[in-house]
Amino acid sequence: MTAALPYLDLNSYLRRLHGERVQKITLDAGLTCPNRDGTLGRGGCLYCNPRGSGTGAWGQGLSITQQMEQGLARLRQRYGAKKFIAYFQSFTNTYAPVEQLEGLYREALAFPGVVGLSIGTRPDCLSDAVLDLLAELKKDYLVWLELGLQSAHDATLQRINRGHDVACFTAAVAQAAVRGLETVAHVILGLPGEGPGEIAATASLLAGLPLQGVKIHLLYVTRDSALASFYREGAYRPLSEREYVTAVVDFLELLPPNLIIHRLTGDPHPGELLAPEWCVAKSRVLNLIKAEFARRGSRQGARWRQEGQASALEKPHLLPSDEVK
Repeated sequence: MTAALPYLDLNSYLRRLHGERVQKITLDAGLTCPNRDGTLGRGGCLYCNPRGSGTGAWGQGLSITQQMEQGLARLRQRYGAKKFIAYFQSFTNTYAPVEQLEGLYREALAFPGVVGLSIGTRPDCLSDAVLDLLAELKKDYLVWLELGLQSAHDATLQRINRGHDVACFTAAVAQAAVRGLETVAHVILGLPGEGPGEIAATASLLAGLPLQGVKIHLLYVTRDSALASFYREGAYRPLSEREYVTAVVDFLELLPPNLIIHRLTGDPHPGELLAPEWCVAKSRVLNLIKAEFARRGSRQGARWRQEGQASALEKPHLLPSDEVK
């Protein structure tokens, strides 16, 4: 029997919810972002390259139907999966007329075995009409709204060229909660100018919001991103493997134990990655996170305090040599 993880992982949650394995199919709807098309800015966030976080499938001429067909076949063969979640990942997946969005979402949901929808987007791209559409779809499907926050500090958001502030994120979460939508916050560890205190404050903010999940990413450097220039000039140093593992465990200790952990590290495209090289060894990183929890005798929520989230002020488990610049 596999030992229970020291955090509430997504796979375990979905197995309990559906009684079997559920796999996500990553989709590219060919949408863009207000931080790329000139509405807010050009070039995207500091860490974005032209391809963004997506697969590039739409640019290769693949429709949502074709992407779904390929994803279903691959995941059925590899995992024997029978249930799936359609994940609109690339760029900002609520940044289009609501009629267009509904067509895209329903196109993916039409496939047998699809039990849910996951929508990756920005908090400043959520109209009432889009939120109402997602609430309507939630009557028949699992619906997750994945919102990028990255940091609880406006100074950091300005530094990385996000184009919105923290108040925009908290307002979006509140509007989603009013409609009964499940929201997943995205955060990045290792952002320029942030250390253990800033990371703890971000965890504390999330702990006090009506969220159901969180995705934790490492800030890695990809080619052709603005961050790549800083890295080459020596103006940015990525976290070491040890620093990242320690930061993740510190972060999870400050979160409520019932918050679903959707991700603990990113999946950079190897051909686009500049640094750090260690982040491509995903299984090793996850094992090191489990080992750090075991070393501490700890688990998710160990330093969480519901009343006032005072736990965020407790000293994290960083050694002096582990401080992040």
